[in-house]
Amino acid sequence: MPPGGDTYPNLKIVGFGDVDYSDTKRPEGPQGFSEGQFVLHMISALSPRVSFFSELSFTARPDAGTGTPPAPGYNAEVERMILRFEKSDQLKVSFGRYHTPINYWNTAFHHGQWLQTTIERPEMIEFGGKFLPVHFVGALVEGAIPASGWNLNYQAGLGNGRGSVISRGGDAGDINGSRASLVNVFAKPDWAYGLEFGGSYYDDLITIPTSVSNIGEHIVSAHVVWTREDPEFIAEYAGVRHEVGAATPTWSHAYYLQGAYRLPQFNRLWKPYYRFEHIDIAAGDIAFATVPMLDGSTVGVRYDATQLAALKFEYRTWTRGPGTARNHGGFFQVCFTF
Repeated sequence: MPPGGDTYPNLKIVGFGDVDYSDTKRPEGPQGFSEGQFVLHMISALSPRVSFFSELSFTARPDAGTGTPPAPGYNAEVERMILRFEKSDQLKVSFGRYHTPINYWNTAFHHGQWLQTTIERPEMIEFGGKFLPVHFVGALVEGAIPASGWNLNYQAGLGNGRGSVISRGGDAGDINGSRASLVNVFAKPDWAYGLEFGGSYYDDLITIPTSVSNIGEHIVSAHVVWTREDPEFIAEYAGVRHEVGAATPTWSHAYYLQGAYRLPQFNRLWKPYYRFEHIDIAAGDIAFATVPMLDGSTVGVRYDATQLAALKFEYRTWTRGPGTARNHGGFFQVCFTF
C-alpha cells in the first residue's frame, strides 16, 4: 500500500542539484564555475503491485544561444522511465529505459551527485562516455532469493543496446536486427553487513558509421563492494571484446578501486577518499577508436553540511596513454537533495 492510503496514483517527487568549480592545468572540460545537473526523480504507485519511476535531467549547454535557430540553454533528457510489475520479491518484471545493470556504480549512483561520495563518476561508466553502455531500453526480469543467508539477486534483460552514436542508447529503436541481452548476478551475504560481490555479462551487435560491417560486442564485468562508511570500498573491472568479420577480436579493459572512510571525529561529517582508475584500449579496436586511455588518481574529501547537502573538494591527476603529458587540477562541488 502506498504512503497515505490506497489512493492511486500516489506520486512523490525528489530532486537533486549541484554547482561545480574546476581549475585544471590542461582543460578537458569547463573552467571556473558551472551549473551541474538539475535532476528530478518521480515515483508513483499505480496499484499495490505496479509502480512507475522516472528520472529527468536538465544540463546547461556550453553552446547556448549559438547557431540557427539558437541552441537552448539546457538539454532535457529522460534518463530513466520504468514501469514495474511485482509478483513477489523473487520475481519482478519491468519495461522502459534503464541505467544498464552492467556494473555496480551505474545502478547504485544515478544523476543526483549528492548520492555518490566523489564529484565525478569513474570514467569507464561516466555519463556520455563510450566504454560501457550507460543506458538500456527494453525489458528486465529481476528478483532476490534468500539462499540460506547469501541473498542472491539476479537481473536479466533484453532490449536495444547502443545507438549509432555508441555513447547513447537505442531510444528510438534498435538500429540493427539484433537485440542486446544481459545477465547480472550478485550476492549480499548476511554474515558480512555491507558486502556485495557479483558479475555480469552483456551481448550485443553494434553498428557504427566508421565500420563496413556490424561489430559483435561482449562485455564481462565483476565487482566487490563494502558499503559501510567506515570503511567504504568499491572495486570494479570490465572487459569489452569486439569482433569484426574475420579480423582478430580485440579486448579492451578498464577498472577502478575506490576507498573512503568517514572520520569518527567532528560528528562524522568528514569523509576523505581516494580512487585510482585505468582504461586500456586495444590497438585496432574500431568501435573504441575515439575512446581515450586513462591512468588517473583522485584524492578528496566530502563534508556533509546537513543530511541533505554536502561539499566536496578534489584533486586529480591523469595521463591519456604512454608518453602523454600528465594533467592535474582542483575541483569543488556543492550538491544537495530536496
